Amino acid sequence: MTQQLQDEFDSSVENAEAWMKAIQERLRINDNTKGPRSALEARLRETEKIRALEPEGSLKMDLVLVKADAALRSIGEDKKHEVLSKLKDIKALWEETAIYITHCHSRIEWVWLHWSEYLKAQDEFYAWIHNMRVTLEPDIELQLGLKEKQWQLSHAQVLQNDVLNQSVLLERLLEEAASLFSRIGDPSVDEDAQKKMRVEYEGIRQEAQNRVKLLETITKEHEQYSTNVNQFQSWLNGVTERLNCCIGEATKSSAEDKLKALKEIAKDIRSGGKKWKHLENQCAEVIQNTSPLGSTRLKDELEELRKALEKLKLLSNQEEERLLKIQQSESAYESQARQLEADIQKLRKDLQRLENDLDPGEGEKTEDEFVTLWKKCNATRAALAAEESKIERLKAQLKELLRFSQDVQPHAESVVSAIHQYQSVRGKTSKMSTDTETQLRRLIQNPLQSFEQWKPSVQMLLETPEPELAHIEAALAESSQFKEKLMTVQLKKDLLNNVLGEEKAESFLQEVAEASKEREILHKSLLQSKSKLQNLILQHKNFDAGFAPLQKKLSAIKAKLDLEKEPRPDLLGKKTQLQRLQMIQDDLAELAVHMEEVEKLVQSNTTHRHEMNQLSSDFQALKRSLEMMVQQSEDHVQKHWAYNDKLSDLQQWISVTREKIDSCQDAGGEQNMEGRLEDLERLLAEFPDKEIQLHLVEAHGQLVMENSSAEETAHVQAELDQLKESWKSLKEMATGLLKKWQSGRPVGDKKKKRAFVDSRWMSRPAFHLFDADPNHKQEKMGEEQSTSSHSKLLHDFEEWLRGENTKLTKILAGTPLSTEEIKAHQSKLEELQSRVPHGQQLFEDLLYLHPVVGNAEDLEDLRYRWMLYKSKLRESLSSPESAGSLEEPDRKARQFLIIKLKKMFD
Repeated sequence: MTQQLQDEFDSSVENAEAWMKAIQERLRINDNTKGPRSALEARLRETEKIRALEPEGSLKMDLVLVKADAALRSIGEDKKHEVLSKLKDIKALWEETAIYITHCHSRIEWVWLHWSEYLKAQDEFYAWIHNMRVTLEPDIELQLGLKEKQWQLSHAQVLQNDVLNQSVLLERLLEEAASLFSRIGDPSVDEDAQKKMRVEYEGIRQEAQNRVKLLETITKEHEQYSTNVNQFQSWLNGVTERLNCCIGEATKSSAEDKLKALKEIAKDIRSGGKKWKHLENQCAEVIQNTSPLGSTRLKDELEELRKALEKLKLLSNQEEERLLKIQQSESAYESQARQLEADIQKLRKDLQRLENDLDPGEGEKTEDEFVTLWKKCNATRAALAAEESKIERLKAQLKELLRFSQDVQPHAESVVSAIHQYQSVRGKTSKMSTDTETQLRRLIQNPLQSFEQWKPSVQMLLETPEPELAHIEAALAESSQFKEKLMTVQLKKDLLNNVLGEEKAESFLQEVAEASKEREILHKSLLQSKSKLQNLILQHKNFDAGFAPLQKKLSAIKAKLDLEKEPRPDLLGKKTQLQRLQMIQDDLAELAVHMEEVEKLVQSNTTHRHEMNQLSSDFQALKRSLEMMVQQSEDHVQKHWAYNDKLSDLQQWISVTREKIDSCQDAGGEQNMEGRLEDLERLLAEFPDKEIQLHLVEAHGQLVMENSSAEETAHVQAELDQLKESWKSLKEMATGLLKKWQSGRPVGDKKKKRAFVDSRWMSRPAFHLFDADPNHKQEKMGEEQSTSSHSKLLHDFEEWLRGENTKLTKILAGTPLSTEEIKAHQSKLEELQSRVPHGQQLFEDLLYLHPVVGNAEDLEDLRYRWMLYKSKLRESLSSPESAGSLEEPDRKARQFLIIKLKKMFD
């Protein structure tokens, strides 16, 4: 009885200790505040669950105390020390566990609450940002007048103060975010998120400040305008009072004093016009920032000021005119007489100057000198025509003087003398202009006549069978001179119109244009003749100099190509070989350009043409050989690259799986057996697909070895042997561990687990082996299946697989760029993955019927396509960047893989 109590005590201590260690392990896993909010919430829920288990721990401790009390009563003094020691240790462990539960939960809960409060404050801050943006986004509303603009400015300043005051909350939020980031390390509160909040606030603050500055400018502009309007009104009132003083009848000032005062007033009124113009410009600027009704008021106010100014100006002018008439009536005769004499003297001087300018000079003149003289005559005639109005004005002035009683005879004689001088100068100018125009006509038409005389000689030169190059060049030089002369004539259209008249000038210009076209045709013909002569001379010189380098370069390229025909030892060598072949292609393209240049020199030489044809034939043969080698090299590089990728993926999976199995094997304790067994079974479920991937790697390795050197072939074979050895070792270790663990379990559980593992380990016709009685199996097959049902299942599964494969191809064909497109892309792939179990069920039903009916080759091909589809989908889900690179192997790799699959499933 004493031993039983001792054992019960020890058992209760072990149970309590195991429970506490499990709790501490769970706490250790969740004792972390780093990570996203969802992870923190999950850890908080987990610690709450652990905290809820604390009463269970208390019950276990109570049970330990009860068992310890019973054991202490029944055992001897020599064993009590051991019991008390265990009791002390379990109590200390329980106290430690309870404290750990409380502290861990409190710490995570505090961080959770702190984060929640921060998010609430952040939401309030962004709500304020949104409201302020909504308030500040609309354009500034136009106001009626100055008072309304001042009210609007005051409101904007209030908003600006609100924005500035909000900076305190922002700084507090940023401090909280920094504190929270140091605890959780989540990107939502990192420096970028803090910078984003500050940028949002700075944008609102800047917008509020800009609005206040703009409204201050608008208000100050309107205030300045109102001040200027008031000053203008005061000035207008002062000028009106001064004008009334001058107009009044009671004033004793003389007419001269009044006229002087009126002139001062008129001067002030003119300056007032400038002031009003300035006000008008200011008003236009103010109106741009004023409402339509306010703009109308401003315009009306400005118009009233303009009318008042115009009225004041009219009164001033009327009074000034009245006083001036009084003065003018007294000195009219003297002023008109003086003016008449002055005009007569000025006219005489002008006529004398025009007559002196008409001196033609001595000696023979050039065309430019004739043009200058002709223009001078025309200018003189125009000036004389203008002076005719002065003669008429002199006659009118003389008639005005006849109204007065004074003697006007001296003035009349002066007028008659001026008229006689004018008529003399006009006759002399007309005669000189006619003579100059005749000389100009003769000089202008001379280039056209010379061209008509030169044209027949050039035509005869062109008709000569073998002209001399010197004669051609001389004719070209003369043609260029005629081009310049005829172009110069065409540029003198205005001069021709004036000299010949518009109709004759137009006809003459048409003749010049036709002559220019004829000259252009003759010039082109001369250039062609010159070019032919020069080409005949150059062709014989240039062909020999260009053909020899082409032959030498083609031989050098062919030698380079021969060096690249040996297989390369590794992938780097194949890539380097491909780059060298591409460089040879560039050299060949450059050679083709040089060949085209040389071909232009052999158009009329039969010997040279034969040599170029032979060179072109060699060039085309070398080009075709190079293109085939480039294509073959690209294919070898692609196959080697695919082999390396697939080999690396499988080696990595074997390494990771071995580590997982080792970790399952190292974990001790019967209580973890179920979890470890399930983990092992999940790992075993991946083996069939990976075995297919192993055979696919072998197929790619065979392709690489076919196109590699003996050294690289041995290296690839060694890699494949090592991979198969690693695979065999891993598989034996996994299956051995599974058998070992299943041997220690009850029979019912082992059968259940074995059936579960075998159902996922074997996707082959061996499922029918689970039926122990063949007769029973055949009877069941006879009842439920037939050849037609097998054909239907086969057709349905092929249609389903074809549709799923088409959907996957369309998904992989797209290239997602944005975050939303990537999520949609991943969602579509997950949807396809969710339908894989249904396809597996269809395939297993097909395998179940296959031993009775069906073609083995068709089923193996279908199995291959099904395995390839699942591998392709799995690769797409695990690595979206490389999803497009998983393509179906070529014919040789596929045949090799099918043979391996047959051996695996037979």
